[in-house]
Amino acid sequence: MDFTIGHSYEHYKTDSLLANVTNLSMGFHIQAVSAARLTDNLELRFLPGVAFGQRELSFYRPDQQLYMRPQTLESSYIELPLMLKYKSKRVNNYRAFLVGGLNPRFDLAKTYREEDDIYMDLKLNDLCYELGGGFDFYFPYFKLSIELRGSWGMFNMLRRRSTPHAEFQNAIENLRSSTYMISFYIE
Repeated sequence: MDFTIGHSYEHYKTDSLLANVTNLSMGFHIQAVSAARLTDNLELRFLPGVAFGQRELSFYRPDQQLYMRPQTLESSYIELPLMLKYKSKRVNNYRAFLVGGLNPRFDLAKTYREEDDIYMDLKLNDLCYELGGGFDFYFPYFKLSIELRGSWGMFNMLRRRSTPHAEFQNAIENLRSSTYMISFYIE
């Protein structure tokens, strides 16, 4: 999980504070597969599941090389992706495919209290578009699919709230989620 950060240049002129994702941690996701075959090469797939991950957001002033304490932002999403899967013709026991679609996500990890020293907060809902591709491998009793997929958020995830650390929120104009996944499906 990562963020695409849009800095507030108006705020930068007065405060020179910038944000950066300094540490990405591996997360994981678990999904159930349900598919409707539309044609020989096209499927509509619904993949409800959960995803867990965290990002570390740091703030610094480039002129002073001064880093503030990093803020760890954890996310536990319920995901409901609706995808189209376009498959090539099967050659022996494998085939290539492309996937794309929309993924509404709902974050369950937001249990911050006002007394916690949290200076960044995320909104609970997001909508992402996803693109990817991979290969299906056919075995006698099951099919293994290996997929590489990217997910990019469409909404600004920064929740602005009253906090003694308003300068950190003001340094960011928008904060969009981005996730890169490698998935193994057994069908």
